[in-house]
Amino acid sequence: MKWQHLVVLALIATATVGCTKEVNSNQADNQTPTNTNSAIAEIGNFQAGEHPTKGKAAIVTAEGQQYLEFDENFKTDNGPDLFVILYRTNKPPISGIKEQDYVQVAPLKTVNGKQRYLVPQNIKLTDYKSVAIWCRKFNATFGYAAL
Repeated sequence: MKWQHLVVLALIATATVGCTKEVNSNQADNQTPTNTNSAIAEIGNFQAGEHPTKGKAAIVTAEGQQYLEFDENFKTDNGPDLFVILYRTNKPPISGIKEQDYVQVAPLKTVNGKQRYLVPQNIKLTDYKSVAIWCRKFNATFGYAAL
């Protein structure tokens, strides 16, 4: 009787490991694919504002959509209420930006590493000359990149 229980437990363990491997291989497939049809329109280097900020920002077009993409070297300080914004000039002010001079794209996902933001279709990118990491709470530009 004990032998039969061990066989059943072994079968369950084998099935569980097999399912786990399948789930893990599917997770890799769900990551953002590298699309050979992507086109990079503009690239800029992040500059420090109120805080050290580095890396590259690019406008990427893929499958009819436009994205802001930060490279793997992107890094800024952590802060409250951080947003990715597009600004009308090449160099946004370090503090006190005015509402009519920028548009919010999305909350900042993370303070370092590669990331991508969908640019809403109602935003005309030719109206904006830079991307910035902006602290909404203190109206402070952490860093920016001219595009």
